[in-house]
Amino acid sequence: MGEIQFRRTELEDRELMHSYFENYPSRSCERTFANALLWSRHYPVTFAIIENTLVFRSMSHGESYAYPVGKPSDVKRALDYLMQDTKERGVPFVLYHITADQFAQIDEWYPGRFEIEFNRDIADYIYESEKLISLSGKKLHAKRNHINKFKATHENWSYETMTEDNLEECFQMALKWRNENGCDEDHEKNAEMCVTLNSLRLFKELELKGGILRINGEIVAFTMGEPMSEDTFVVHIEKAFADIQGAYPMINQQFVEHECASYQYINREEDTGSEGLRKAKLSYRPAFLVEKGIVKERVQ
Repeated sequence: MGEIQFRRTELEDRELMHSYFENYPSRSCERTFANALLWSRHYPVTFAIIENTLVFRSMSHGESYAYPVGKPSDVKRALDYLMQDTKERGVPFVLYHITADQFAQIDEWYPGRFEIEFNRDIADYIYESEKLISLSGKKLHAKRNHINKFKATHENWSYETMTEDNLEECFQMALKWRNENGCDEDHEKNAEMCVTLNSLRLFKELELKGGILRINGEIVAFTMGEPMSEDTFVVHIEKAFADIQGAYPMINQQFVEHECASYQYINREEDTGSEGLRKAKLSYRPAFLVEKGIVKERVQ
């Protein structure tokens, strides 16, 4: 088989990738150009076009592939190609971040040949935007209290849309946040902070949407994301100063109200297995989770 050249995602690949993501949408947070570009600086993930589909390859833990993005007949041909290619090279055929829907499709094409092992740590949390805005109902009572307390404590608060005019202030706030949160000693935190700073640097080029929370004119929180399908918006970044009670719930609620109200669902990504993050994400009562896992051939 002719060798296909995989390469790292670059800014000029935006139109190409966007056309695939737009035509074959998914609610899985990996399926956006910003995520593909920004995290490819930290993880060994590259891409290639195979059988008219967009295919990502990860070399993080051995070799594995994301589900090809394209029309079903092309996806099947791409999977056949990858299976044959890995077989010829004597490496296992592994797929990563596979959703239940994608696995159902694989199982239909190759009955009983593959198995999936879901990983709860990488499941995306999907919320109804209307609920994140109104925070109505008994179960979200505590969130309403946090916000009411924030408003009562900080009469001089304000929300504004992120633009090129306030990006530099966000950048300075992010650097301050980095110093306060010990990012230099923690590899994962440091990687996430690099992604945050690059998101701000490339805010216009990546066509991101953002929101800012101020108290007495000073930025205390900001957030960024992008549409991922007609009905779903994904929030990639959210930063707030920990010592300002209610800043996180407030930026979350205000951003959805002002920038994302036209989307039915908000994807707030995974909890990475962090106990605190899981508790916080569950406390917002997700509508559902997008579960993802590793697909391998069954041992015969």
